[in-house]
Order: sequence, then structure tokens, then C-alpha cells
Amino acid sequence: MALKTLSAKTAAALDKELMSTGAFSLDQLMELAGLSVSQVVYRVHPLNRGKRVLVAVGPGNNGGDGLVAARHLCQYGYQPSVYYPKRPKNDLYMRLAKQLEALDVPFVDDFPTALQSTDHVIDAIFGFSFSGEVREPFPAVIQAMAETKVPVTSVDAPSSWDIEAGPPESGVGSSFHPDVLISLTAPKPLVKHFRGRHFIGGRFVAPGIAKKYDFDIPAYEGIDQIVEVGPEGLKL
Repeated sequence: MALKTLSAKTAAALDKELMSTGAFSLDQLMELAGLSVSQVVYRVHPLNRGKRVLVAVGPGNNGGDGLVAARHLCQYGYQPSVYYPKRPKNDLYMRLAKQLEALDVPFVDDFPTALQSTDHVIDAIFGFSFSGEVREPFPAVIQAMAETKVPVTSVDAPSSWDIEAGPPESGVGSSFHPDVLISLTAPKPLVKHFRGRHFIGGRFVAPGIAKKYDFDIPAYEGIDQIVEVGPEGLKL
């Protein structure tokens, strides 16, 4: 049986539900999502493969997940650096950046140059709410990720991909196929176009909420916040 997926509209409604009847705060959800992302990187790119991780961060919640992941990776012993060109004047994001600064995690201004001296990339630019045109300075960043031989892990969606239809037919992102994808809470329809290693993360949803939104909670093991799944939803 194929994995059940959540449309962008349903995913947005689910987030609201988690922060209302689910009683989670945005801070909590972001912390749990970022923790899941960090565990995926640790799984697919252990420290002995190279400690340098470049995190491309967008201005929204997907970017916040990337900032949290960078903090956890630093604590694991990696050497993260963060490309964060559009910083919102929002208390939550400002605190996440401050936490990284306290750990001496560098913020870089030139993504292509930083890409030349990293071992792994986290794509945390755009998530399930993305639509429309990719605006500056991100077209060149997405193109660089498409062309690099450095492995890329995307958070919830490869940036520039349509949540329903997958990669654009032409232009920015049409040749972007990351090596790894972590779907947060549940996969989105674009996964049918994804051919890399696929993980589900977000071990916090109550069974009643999952039933209401008609998706499956994977069988997480031990202290893992992630589960690797195959194209048909079978656990690997």
C-alpha cells in the first residue's frame, strides 16, 4: 500500500490543529521538526563522512526547522554553517539565530563559495506552503544545489518543487533532485516524483489527530524521531 499523503491545504490545517486542540506551541513543533532533520543527517551522513554541514535557510517555518537542526548538529560534533539571507524580524527566528551565535556557528553570505568547502547540505529554504516564483537570492542557491556533487537533504519538500506536482517542468529547480528527503509529520504528494532516500519525522502526533486527517503514524523505534521508508511506504 502506498503512503498516504497530505495536500498543502491539509498540511496547513493540520498545523493549526496541532497548535489548537493538540496544545503544541510553534516553538515546540519547530524544535521537534529540527531534531528530526538532525537525526536524518546523522543517519545518512555520519561524522566519519565529514563534519561540515551547510544549511540553506529560508525566511519561514521551514527555515526555522533548519536553524534548529543546525543547533543539534553542532551539539553532535558537526561543524554547521548557515546561509540565512532573509531574516524575519520575528522573536522566534531571532532567538533561534542567537542560539547558534552563542555556539559560534558561522553565518555565511556567499552560498556558492561555502558550498565548495562543505560535506553535506541541508535545504531548508521552502516547505509545503511554497507556491509561485522563486525570488532572489534563492534561484542561484537552488541551482547550485542542483549542480553540486555534495549530498543534499531537503526538509519536507525540495525547494522550488510544487507540493502536488513535484519539480517544475522548466526553470529554477527543474533539475534539482536532492539525495534525501525528510517528510515532516506525513509525506506530501510530491514524494511520487522523489527517487532518493525518504524519511518521515515528527514523533508527536496523537492518534486521534492522525485519524482525523487520514494519515498513518509510522512505527518509530526506541528513541528515534525518524523512520526510513521505501516508495511504497514499507519501512526499510
